[in-house]
Amino acid sequence: MTTAAPTIRLSVLDRSRTRQGEEPAQALRHTVDFARQAERLGYHRFWVSEHHGVPGVAGSAPTVLAAAVAAATTRIRVGTGGVMLPNHQPLVVAEQFGVLAALFPGRIDMGLGRSVAFTDGVRRALGREKDAADEFPAQLAELLGYFDASGRTRRDVRARPAEGLQVPAFVLATGAGADIAADAGLPLVIAAARGEERMLAAIDRYRARFRPSRQAAEPYVVVSGTVAVAATTEQARELLVSEAWSGAYSRTHGEFPPLAPSAEILAHAFTPRERAAYEQSLAGHIAGTPPEAAAELAALVARAGADEFLVATSTYDRTALLDSFRLLAEAVGLRGPGDAAA
Repeated sequence: MTTAAPTIRLSVLDRSRTRQGEEPAQALRHTVDFARQAERLGYHRFWVSEHHGVPGVAGSAPTVLAAAVAAATTRIRVGTGGVMLPNHQPLVVAEQFGVLAALFPGRIDMGLGRSVAFTDGVRRALGREKDAADEFPAQLAELLGYFDASGRTRRDVRARPAEGLQVPAFVLATGAGADIAADAGLPLVIAAARGEERMLAAIDRYRARFRPSRQAAEPYVVVSGTVAVAATTEQARELLVSEAWSGAYSRTHGEFPPLAPSAEILAHAFTPRERAAYEQSLAGHIAGTPPEAAAELAALVARAGADEFLVATSTYDRTALLDSFRLLAEAVGLRGPGDAAA
């Protein structure tokens, strides 16, 4: 464990994952409480996500949940990781973030993604088609224009109270997301678990292509991934089991289920297809003791040249989850509001 000043910002992405036998309301209340804990531990941001019609995820309305999180905290930045812009009208998104920024000035982030809903039924309910993601660059430009009166693309419409407010925007990299972020001059958020070589290539392309903008004068890279920390390496790896099985189950059964206890999953008689998907879901994450996790995280950040790491860990045991975030914060030297300055 070290007391040195951290060399990178650490932030949190929480997807309001439900657990077996609990109602979605419990998961949402836990998200708000988790944000308070993350603030005390010294994390820089706390972001929530958008998922529609997913049995294992309660977070379907990120700007609403972000308001609850911001109201329950005082210092930590609050935002979305992210609002899926193809599912919404840019004017409405601008108005929602404008309200958030007006109520919680200087603390709101606008993380934006280009994914559409996973099923035909949800897409129909949202009034969107699979190719809606192609509209993302134009939607993004329109959205940013509502905050900048001089850059409004629709001169006959003004978004209140968004106009004139400074709300940092981030682009979540899926597919062409890195190029879109570079062209728009926005910070990039990119996942680490989808293949490091591909991630590093996208980051290099983003930096080479980046155009300075009103939002950002130079590239800014946020790498997102799972970091599980416990007293032993084996215990840390066990924290990965619940989420890995949930992901594997979704790929083999077509449904993303609530998180289950690791003991139940490890006792399961896997089919060969389930086993392959499960092993794939376990790969690419950081798991270990505090020194091991801190060293592995530092190495990943160095390879990516990242400015920030967004920790997106989920597991069934909420006590163990909070302990993991606490141990990580201590290992890298984060300081909460009450800690003495270095």
